[in-house]
Amino acid sequence: MNATRRNKLQEIVDELQNIMCELDGVLGDEQDAFDNMPESLQNSERGDTMQENIDTMQEAHDELSDISDNLQNIIDN
Repeated sequence: MNATRRNKLQEIVDELQNIMCELDGVLGDEQDAFDNMPESLQNSERGDTMQENIDTMQEAHDELSDISDNLQNIIDN
């Protein structure tokens, strides 16, 4: 791989890292909001929806991390 393409991939990895940081912030805020809800609301439909959203955001973060790692492996080879 030439330096130009390697640098472009590095820019993509950097952008993915920034997106993951932003997602971490939203995820943390949502988790805090859920944790601070009364238990009766946590066990309600609203709480279930919040927990599903938290789980989905975590899955998205994990997938972005995998993509970033794969691209970084390409850069490093």
